Amino acid sequence: MPVRDAGTARVWQRRERAQQLAIWACYLLAGMTFVLCWNLVSEKTIWAFVWDAHNQAGDLAARMVPPRWDYMEQLWWPIWDTLNIATLGTFMALVFAVPVAFFAARNTTPSRFLLRPIALFFIVSSRSINSLIWALMLVANLGPGVLAGIIAIGLRSIGFCAKLLYEAIEEIDEGQVEAIRATGASGPQVLAYGVLPQIMPAFAGITVFRWDINIRESTVLGLVGAGGIGLQLNASITNLAWTQVSLILLVIIATVVVSEWISAKIRHAII
Repeated sequence: MPVRDAGTARVWQRRERAQQLAIWACYLLAGMTFVLCWNLVSEKTIWAFVWDAHNQAGDLAARMVPPRWDYMEQLWWPIWDTLNIATLGTFMALVFAVPVAFFAARNTTPSRFLLRPIALFFIVSSRSINSLIWALMLVANLGPGVLAGIIAIGLRSIGFCAKLLYEAIEEIDEGQVEAIRATGASGPQVLAYGVLPQIMPAFAGITVFRWDINIRESTVLGLVGAGGIGLQLNASITNLAWTQVSLILLVIIATVVVSEWISAKIRHAII
């Protein structure tokens, strides 16, 4: 922090003049960027709809009340499909994520120059594509249904699970691994007794956490034909059956709340 002489008095300054000018220039650039982006958004916005949005929202809410409770009989099976999509998709992801994670971790990969880059690329590719996009492509290839939803959830979840798991593998205590290896244990034995016991709590937590996320994601896959309760939601919106829509939204919220409660209990028991 510079001190500037002003006659006989010494004046304290928080920053050098060049630093302060650079900060002001950044503020000016940020302000100009904001104004430019606002102008671009304004040009493509129909403000008449924006000013009338609260009236439209109120009218829509009025048409959604009361929910059509008798429609619940047709939602039990879609809810079951949604839970199956999330559960089986998570299981599929774990089957592939475990070997990918071991290939990606620096301390367990058989090849840092070949297999590890391939594993990391697979992780990034899986995490970069949203489950809805996976579902769109799979529905086009496999047709609509639960199978497309399961595979879409699985492909999306592989990268997530593998990334967290390989980071957990890299953070293990190498002293325990060296102690097992010093006994003359083989590679699989070192893995089974030195690595796996250290990562099992993380593995269980990742599994439950991802399953909880997949419950949410699987509720909307039906919008693109990948099964689950989203099919009923899409059909009700298309037919303007707003009382059915309100009931479906309540069911989705209840399902997510219950899954959150279950996952929290399991994580608490594990950790």
